[in-house]
Amino acid sequence: MKLKSSIYDISITSLTGEKINLSAFKGKKILIVNTASECGFTKQYADLQKLHEKYQDKLVIIGAPCNQFGGQEPGNAQEIQSFCQVNYGVTFLMTEKIDVKGENQHALYQWLTKKELNGVKSSSVKWNFQKYLIDEQGNFIDYYFSITNPMSSKITKQL
Repeated sequence: MKLKSSIYDISITSLTGEKINLSAFKGKKILIVNTASECGFTKQYADLQKLHEKYQDKLVIIGAPCNQFGGQEPGNAQEIQSFCQVNYGVTFLMTEKIDVKGENQHALYQWLTKKELNGVKSSSVKWNFQKYLIDEQGNFIDYYFSITNPMSSKITKQL
C-alpha cells in the first residue's frame, strides 16, 4: 500500500490551459469543489465567490468541473468559463473538466478520497458541489456534502 503522499506533489490544468502546481498554495487553506453548471446546487457558485472574496488572503478555492453526476456539466472549457463569469462573476480558480471518481479519477481526487494517500479518511464523491478542505500545510481537514453551503459555519469556522 502507498504511504501518505502530499497534495503539493499534484498538479492540474486550469480551465484556460495553464498548469497549476498545488505547491504554489502552501501557506493557504484550499477548498476544492467539484462543480457543474446545470445542477440544483449550481447557485453555490455565488457563495463560493463570496467566500473567495472574503477569505482570499488565506484561502484558495478551486472549482473542478465534472460531468459524472447526471451529465450536469456538458460544456467545453470556454462554455464553462463563460457560464461561471457571466452568471456568477467567478474569479476563483477553475480547473479543466475532470473525473472525480472511477477509473479515470484525477490524481487530485485520488488524494482527496483515499485515506492511504491523504492520511486522514476515505470518502466517495456523492454529487456535484462536494467540498474538500485542506490546511495551510497541505493536510486534509474534512469534506462536506453538497448540501453544505460554502458560507456555512462548518466551513468558515475552519478559516
